[in-house]
Amino acid sequence: MTDATTHCAVACNATVTTSYATPTRAERVARAVVPDNTASMTTRVEATTVTTEIDRDTTGGLQSTVDDYVVNLGVAEAVLDAVDTAADAGDDATDTDAGDDADADSDIAPTEDSTAAEPTTDNTTQS
Repeated sequence: MTDATTHCAVACNATVTTSYATPTRAERVARAVVPDNTASMTTRVEATTVTTEIDRDTTGGLQSTVDDYVVNLGVAEAVLDAVDTAADAGDDATDTDAGDDADADSDIAPTEDSTAAEPTTDNTTQS
């Protein structure tokens, strides 16, 4: 007896294609998702496009794998967006004109031992 829920009479496959603004972005997304690929998945990058092919034995397995991949793709894109935003913010912070920097000529001098940690004491007692 054959269990129809665990075997596909035809190939169960899907192709997920995503496009990005630059080849660098596409490569970074691909590198982020590939470690989570199963043996039934292949991912390739062509210019600004990431293509992942998924082959599974069942439609349920295919659905589950595609769902997992799409979630991983979303996480990879969100992380890269956050990194880009942080890098842009860092660039903005360093793009100030030295002539306009009010703190550049600060009169505050470091103390003799400004990097030393403050001593701590433990005033607890045991009953």
